[in-house]
Amino acid sequence: MLDYQSSLGNAESRKFETFSYLPTLSAEQTRVQIQYIIDKGWNPSIEHTEPEHATGSFWYMWKLPMFGETDVDAIIKELEACHVAHPNNHVRLLGLDNFAQCAGTSMVIYRGKTV
Repeated sequence: MLDYQSSLGNAESRKFETFSYLPTLSAEQTRVQIQYIIDKGWNPSIEHTEPEHATGSFWYMWKLPMFGETDVDAIIKELEACHVAHPNNHVRLLGLDNFAQCAGTSMVIYRGKTV
């Protein structure tokens, strides 16, 4: 097992959530993950933050969670809108589990630009 190179001074090296340890997901792989959120009955929610604050607990919410949304394209469209509005921020997608009252999954879809 190899350790990944990470440092507080190098924001590009930081890891966020499980998927950040894997190669970047393709558009199709991202669609599969969004479909998984829908299939589980979780509510998609989009958040963003500046790269230097990404390790904090609080990210900015992009609109309200998309309660009951079942259209993958609508979710992707909102992810893209958030990224366009905040091109320098990280944008992540969460799947909010109503039953467990927590995030069932969370993944960074767009990485922001570091200064």
